[in-house]
Amino acid sequence: MSDDEPVRIRAAGGVVWRPGPTGVEICLVHRPRYGDWSLPKGKLDAGEHPLVAAVREVAEETDVRAVPQVRLPTVRYRSEGRAKAVDWWSMRAVGSGGFQPGTEVDEVAWLPVDVAARRVSYPHDAEVIGAYAALPPVTATVLLVRHAHAGKRGTWSGPDDGRPLDAEGWAQARALVPLVALVRPVRLLSASARRCVQTLDPAAARLDLPIEVCGDLDEPKPGQQAAECALAAAARLAALADAAEPVAVCSQGKVIPGALERLTGRADDFTTAKGGGWLLAFTGDRLLAPDRL
Repeated sequence: MSDDEPVRIRAAGGVVWRPGPTGVEICLVHRPRYGDWSLPKGKLDAGEHPLVAAVREVAEETDVRAVPQVRLPTVRYRSEGRAKAVDWWSMRAVGSGGFQPGTEVDEVAWLPVDVAARRVSYPHDAEVIGAYAALPPVTATVLLVRHAHAGKRGTWSGPDDGRPLDAEGWAQARALVPLVALVRPVRLLSASARRCVQTLDPAAARLDLPIEVCGDLDEPKPGQQAAECALAAAARLAALADAAEPVAVCSQGKVIPGALERLTGRADDFTTAKGGGWLLAFTGDRLLAPDRL
């Protein structure tokens, strides 16, 4: 199918990996309806974010709890005559509830990467496995978001750092909770502006984590240069990643693009919408791939 053909079916899934006795193993599922071996995936629910759907489908098909890491190539093909697109992420398995065979999936297999690539029934699954195999090891994931909507600066009479979220912003902050929870953060960090802290408030309540205020994530103050703030934010993100613990971070629109340019070494468009963000995968303190959410 051509890339410009309208997609009728949206799905998402994961290349789920774990350490094995002789190296990395990835998870495949056997579907009795089709008699095939494939990577775990499934259709998006109405209004569901593809990344949330990918983790949910992995859990439903395999009983494996997984943390997403790197976006892999999207696959397009026809299913029952309709154009279908499947978004893929590599995922680290962090737990299992104990698989029980069912009518949708009756067997789960953990196989070495090269064996799994030969076992899958479809070439497009083998290509996704190949893209995963080409990645260096991921040691940390950071969820980086821009604060949610906080009205217009000109309508706020107090100090700008005190400007709060408005009704739209609180809705965006609540919508971020499932995405923040996906990375299973052990820390939540925020720029010092009130709207940044409030953006993480719903996630903090859900995860029972404190919000740590960090000035390295702030926009320029009078007398500061934007480049100086971007450098400080990039250094902070790299240090968090180097600690090899998953974290979620809220910063500001004048900081995020410059920080990502420094971490990637590329002058790409890293403009981030309010309430939007990035899934960042690191190896040590080196950013492998920024994935726009």
